[in-house]
Amino acid sequence: MKKLHLIILIFTFNFGLSQNKVEIDSLLNEIAKTENSKEIINTNEGKKIFDYGWKLLPKLSEFFTDKTETNMKSECVGRNLTKGEIAIILADRIEGMPYAQITGIQNCLGTFCEKNMNFIEYYIDFIKRDGVEKFQAKYNEWLKSDANIEWKPIFESKSASERKKIIKEKRRAKQK
Repeated sequence: MKKLHLIILIFTFNFGLSQNKVEIDSLLNEIAKTENSKEIINTNEGKKIFDYGWKLLPKLSEFFTDKTETNMKSECVGRNLTKGEIAIILADRIEGMPYAQITGIQNCLGTFCEKNMNFIEYYIDFIKRDGVEKFQAKYNEWLKSDANIEWKPIFESKSASERKKIIKEKRRAKQK
């Protein structure tokens, strides 16, 4: 009987994880129908991904290398974005990235795209030039690092109490 419960638990857990990936893919496909990249986070699907929070980041990072072209225009880079680039932007909006560390580019001037809150979008062509796979590996390494636990993004949208709660959750998750 214990074996049966264990098998059911494992099956349920694996099904849940694959379902998440399918759901994320579906949400990204809907977001990709948006015409302007500035509106990513204003879509219902974007808000849903954003609401999952930091726990979704490893799963979302799996989409970074998706080169599927979309109709979403980026005024910042002057072209349409790929599905992977949309996933990168969403990940940065969920939790701001340490840009210099992950992209290898120090932006001393703090120059970003005008009237665009997708700060990582400024780096998209640099990421593409240096290799999205390399960026993805650096990002995933950073997600697993101790530095990520207490990371405070440059442009923080969360209150101090929300940050403390997230830090506690990350510490607990790291101990597992």
